[in-house]
Amino acid sequence: MQGAPPTESVAWRVRQAVGPSSGALGGARVFANCRLRRGVTLVEIIIVLVIISAIAGIAVISLGAVGSARLKQAATQIAGSTRVAYAHATAVSKVVRLNFDFTESKIYLEEAEGRHLLANDRNGGAEAANDIEAQAAENAAASTLRAPKSTFRAAETIGFPEEGVELPSTIQFWQVQAAHQPEPIRDGNAYLYFFPGGQTQHAAIQLRMSNASEDDTHGFMTVLISPLSGKATIKRGRLDPPNPLTAEAASELGDPG
Repeated sequence: MQGAPPTESVAWRVRQAVGPSSGALGGARVFANCRLRRGVTLVEIIIVLVIISAIAGIAVISLGAVGSARLKQAATQIAGSTRVAYAHATAVSKVVRLNFDFTESKIYLEEAEGRHLLANDRNGGAEAANDIEAQAAENAAASTLRAPKSTFRAAETIGFPEEGVELPSTIQFWQVQAAHQPEPIRDGNAYLYFFPGGQTQHAAIQLRMSNASEDDTHGFMTVLISPLSGKATIKRGRLDPPNPLTAEAASELGDPG
């Protein structure tokens, strides 16, 4: 093999590789071929992994922000619903209730047909709306006498359609606790009652992002209801209603007419 001139060894090798007429384009091709032959360096791999991790982190943060916004929106829906029900009970001079449907993740506004006496049971002394309530009412009737039960029908008013209000996607009712309930409710239907003249119940409606674990305070919100004013207060996390009414006090609430 012909030896390289001692003073032009690098240039000579380049010319030998790409030919005498390739010029600058040939040199660039050689440089690219050399990079391909040596492969990807560890530093380049690390840079790519860092970029991928950053993109994934941004996606997770975005999903969390969306879930948090929906959770707050649902809490605001409940707060608004309580104001509507509070005003509607006085406007129509009837006992009104909010029906929290765990299965459909909806809120319904309902009116009593006739006089209603609130009872200290799961459905507040009203007719059973499903099998769970029917069984609870049957167990209660076995040991005590009860006043005739009222029936409720769907109501419609400004800002509250008859088909109810649906919670935002991925948001669920976690637990509803009102003064007339012996135990918090986590399935079926739960109710919050409103009375003519301006009165409701102590209550706590807990909401949950569908993928939140029980100890994740950021995945829950609670709407606390004041009985005298109907004011709704939104709090982060899972909270019980403050100063719940006794069973005796709850049983005395009813339609005065």
